[in-house]
Amino acid sequence: MAKKEPQSQPNKPHASYGIPFSVLDVAPIVQGGTVAESLRNSLDLAQHAESWGYNRYWLAEHHNSPSIASSATSVVIGHVAGGTSHIRVGAGGIMLPNHAPLVIAEQFGTLEALFPGRIDLGLGRAPGTDQLTATALRGERGTNGGNFPDQLEQLRAFMDPQSFEKAMAVRAIPGEGADIPIWLLGSSDFSAQLAGQLGLPFAFAGHFSPTFTVPAMKLYRSSFKPSAVLDEPYGMVAVNVVAADTDEEAAYLATSMQQLFLGFVRGRPGPLPPPVKDMESLWTQQEKYMLQQQLGSSIAGSPATVKEKLSQYIEATGADEIMIAAHIFDHAARVRSYEIIAGL
Repeated sequence: MAKKEPQSQPNKPHASYGIPFSVLDVAPIVQGGTVAESLRNSLDLAQHAESWGYNRYWLAEHHNSPSIASSATSVVIGHVAGGTSHIRVGAGGIMLPNHAPLVIAEQFGTLEALFPGRIDLGLGRAPGTDQLTATALRGERGTNGGNFPDQLEQLRAFMDPQSFEKAMAVRAIPGEGADIPIWLLGSSDFSAQLAGQLGLPFAFAGHFSPTFTVPAMKLYRSSFKPSAVLDEPYGMVAVNVVAADTDEEAAYLATSMQQLFLGFVRGRPGPLPPPVKDMESLWTQQEKYMLQQQLGSSIAGSPATVKEKLSQYIEATGADEIMIAAHIFDHAARVRSYEIIAGL
């Protein structure tokens, strides 16, 4: 049987687009909200996403951010997988330089044992935070991500020791023999090329690195070598989408995301703020330009607008799967956005 998908069971394609749609979540903490509320909201959204036919639900590792509750990513994956029944749940991703590969093998081996056939492991090499926090996370190991390929090889050897010539002196239990698809994540060309050379599935962070999306996807495909994992390249692209009943409402809801990234640009991160009617009074023209470089691929609009723009985006990127991110302040509006996208 040809291996054209990252996992053994078939993907679930969107009815209108013919490729799977999935969810990328950071368990957003909103102004006036709590971590507990954020985690409950993530589970609620995952349950809705499962009922609407989304393919997978990924959570991302970030640290020292007042707007993100998914720092202990493996724990949150267990929370979401335990409250759903069949949607794939995973990391988008684990920042491997922050961890010993053995720990990740054990954590995800445990998750796979608890939720067999449903767990994905996406890996990134960035710290997912600032350098001071990275140092606090990594301690004396002090890696800067430069040894990511070696860490990746070690992690894969812990999980599938028979595929590697050199026997591991330590065994990952749980973890050894677990059937967990490993993805490489990237926002530039490094992981795109590495994923291609290793024959692994690749996911690109188009939601905050739009300029490099198409070049990275082309590099991944041109670098691809068939492997025991895949016979053909499989590339997923993340994109910010805010869908509402009207273009005007969607544009209004999207200002929460714009304000959030404006805080990052200014070095003053905070919880996800409520939407505003006018962004022009909040940012300078230079800041507006900087945000456009980060959020330029974002889509906001009515069902008709979103449907057209998503079609254009899929054609431009050649994505095999689309992962939807949505920084929306009101949880009900966030859920409604994903419902609209599922029904396009």
